[in-house]
Amino acid sequence: MVMETMTRVDEQMNVTANKPMTVRPGVARMRELTPAQRRAVMFAQQQVLKAQAAKKAKDERQAARDRMWQEEDAEYKPRTAAQPVAVEEPRVVSLREAIGHVLRDLRTRDRRTLREVSEKAGVSLGYLSEVERGQKEASSELLSSIADALGVTTAQMLRMVADYLDSVQG
Repeated sequence: MVMETMTRVDEQMNVTANKPMTVRPGVARMRELTPAQRRAVMFAQQQVLKAQAAKKAKDERQAARDRMWQEEDAEYKPRTAAQPVAVEEPRVVSLREAIGHVLRDLRTRDRRTLREVSEKAGVSLGYLSEVERGQKEASSELLSSIADALGVTTAQMLRMVADYLDSVQG
């Protein structure tokens, strides 16, 4: 019985070994598809190519962003809230501009976007941008929510504003 099974297996192996494989991969399969199936396959292939191109573009944007942050980090010297920002020439800065400068400094130091902070603080992106540029004055409630979104207390943020004003004006 065992010998008989082995002979059958050998015969099957010989039969499959004698058949030459002349089919090119992918060609025979496409011939067996209906036109609708061919269109679906081609569409799927196009989607894969688009996704690969999008991923490549995203990776390139991320690499450019990383290079930008590395350049800024090379120029950036960490400071604590007690150390004022050094500015070459004394000039008159409004409180609104000082608050905007400190908010932008806090946001960029944490590498956060305007969109992230505005969503977390519940403030529109455009309004936050205007506050950072010193074009709008934010209410105390808005300043408090922006400071919370940036991970500092309102008191810490105001101390930083005072330090900045001292360093610029005096």
